[in-house]
Amino acid sequence: MGKRSIREDKNIFFESREQAGLTRAQASELLGGISDSSLEKMETGKTSIYPEDVVAMARAYKKPELCNYYCTHECAIGRTSVPEVKLSSLSEIVLGMLSSLNSLENQKNRLIDITADGIVSDDELADFAEIQKNLEQIDTTVESLKLWVANTIAEGKLDKEKLEALKRK
Repeated sequence: MGKRSIREDKNIFFESREQAGLTRAQASELLGGISDSSLEKMETGKTSIYPEDVVAMARAYKKPELCNYYCTHECAIGRTSVPEVKLSSLSEIVLGMLSSLNSLENQKNRLIDITADGIVSDDELADFAEIQKNLEQIDTTVESLKLWVANTIAEGKLDKEKLEALKRK
């Protein structure tokens, strides 16, 4: 392996390559189609990074979270519509999901009352905002679970083909 960089202002793509134990030359080979010099420019912020490059890096570095990072930090659409998620343990994700679902269960009848007439009035707005907040929390925990699965597959601890076959049943 080549020498490690002493740069302090490393971006996530630079850090992920180093954590994977790869030199730029080795990463360039794995990424196929991205030259050493292009990779260096992406890692130092001298050039924009494209989604397909991030997908290739996520796969090569076994860091699926790079895709979520890109969507929530680099992509103009993703910054407003994709929830940022952090790697969490399965138990944390499941407990968070259950907590959100329980809250929503308690608010279900209120949501029906609010939306029955197709209008959210001023006196219903605070309750509607709280329900929306719970729905966003559910969305975030779903995305966290997807990231956990992708990471577990990348680590070789979960068989992707078996999982997909079981989901299709």
